[in-house]
Amino acid sequence: MGKHTGFLEIDRQEARYEPASDRIRHYNEFTVPLTEGEIVRQASRCMDCGIPYCHGDTGCPVNNQIPDWNDLVYQRDWERAALNLHSTNNFPEFTGRICPAPCEEACTLNLEDQPVTIKTVEQTIADRAIKNGWIKPQPAKKKTGKKVAIVGSGPAGLAAAQQLARAGHEVHLFEREAKAGGLLRYGIPDFKMEKSHIDFRVEQMEAEGVTFHYNENIGVTRTIENLKSNHDAVLLCGGSEHPRDPGCEGEKLVGVHYAMPFLVQQNKRNGGENVDDLDPILATGKKVVVIGGGDTASDCVGTSFRQGAVSVTQLDIRPQPPEKEDKLTSWPNWAIKMRTSSSQAEGANREFQAATLEIMADKMGHVNGVKCSRVDKARKPVDGGEFILKADLVLMAIGFAHPVFEGMLEELGADLDPRKNLFADTMSYKTSVDGVYAAGDMRRGQSLVVWAIREGRQAARSIDFDLMGKTSLPR
Repeated sequence: MGKHTGFLEIDRQEARYEPASDRIRHYNEFTVPLTEGEIVRQASRCMDCGIPYCHGDTGCPVNNQIPDWNDLVYQRDWERAALNLHSTNNFPEFTGRICPAPCEEACTLNLEDQPVTIKTVEQTIADRAIKNGWIKPQPAKKKTGKKVAIVGSGPAGLAAAQQLARAGHEVHLFEREAKAGGLLRYGIPDFKMEKSHIDFRVEQMEAEGVTFHYNENIGVTRTIENLKSNHDAVLLCGGSEHPRDPGCEGEKLVGVHYAMPFLVQQNKRNGGENVDDLDPILATGKKVVVIGGGDTASDCVGTSFRQGAVSVTQLDIRPQPPEKEDKLTSWPNWAIKMRTSSSQAEGANREFQAATLEIMADKMGHVNGVKCSRVDKARKPVDGGEFILKADLVLMAIGFAHPVFEGMLEELGADLDPRKNLFADTMSYKTSVDGVYAAGDMRRGQSLVVWAIREGRQAARSIDFDLMGKTSLPR
């Protein structure tokens, strides 16, 4: 695969970023692409490693054939590389931008801290395919006469809808918001992924026969029973949206918000949607404290800087990880090591082993500080470890617990798993209610976009098989 001695001759090279002082002045993507020659050289580093962990479940949930398209890029056969990439992943331009790249963690060359730049190559293939017009609608040649309803147009719903439409089914996709994309559009900031990429796929899918229904909150605007009675199958891909509660005093103070309303507002502003009916949540001129150490917290950091925050401090209850992971205990799985996102690199103060004890208020009931404490390995406050951070805005970003039950799921009455997600196995994706399936975060819990795409594709295969008695859709 690639150049047999490429990994010995060529160093890993990553895409560059605009300087932080420039990129915080706008909400656009700020990656400076590598040249074609540089990408070809990086792809050529893919070695003939015998067991390519990069495209197994430990490395790539959609099982991208990474060595194959790296080799095609090395040969400069970009169109075939694009065909190969799209055979396993409906939306590689999404994952090439926002996936944390477990494939690179699993790369054999990561044993030497020099994994192939798989994510960058993937994005380049996808972008080049779109730019050159190689990505065209693939409407089914023959219709099956079956109707499928999909609830939620996040990555799981989009992937399932595209697969089922190409199989010849009449697909209706119901979305609560005014535009498609789910958290891809409303949760992930534009500076990580501009929304034109979603718009391109929506146009492609409409040409393939998918009908999008916007401003449809199933369980509110129409019942789930309505969908069941008018369709041969229903697939629920509504996501996991109930936020985890930090469980500290002061959560209801003025100036304290969960992360998602903050991010959604800004994404709607960027997209030209009307937010006049919402109370504005803005970091402009404020000292911001973000509670949480994950990707959503990092998105809050970057958005706060772009809104003009005076300072941003991020609290992480976990201990500060080592700069370098222990290869013998982590490889080829996701490694515990110090990671700094592009948003954190824009000037965030990071506090590790820091628990939030209380959110403090001034005499007017507005947040003015956060009382914290250092914690031990059991995440219990240690004696003498207390400290106070000044804050005008506190954003709680500690993840999502389970799907929202009110409305659709209450009406459905399907079984839940022990974590309160909608129960469905990973072979049939069937819920306990006949004719209703579930995929993505609503089924598996909060996870990665690439896992949602995988589940959407696999659920589509299960539905197609159940409706037709056979299927040609890949698993």
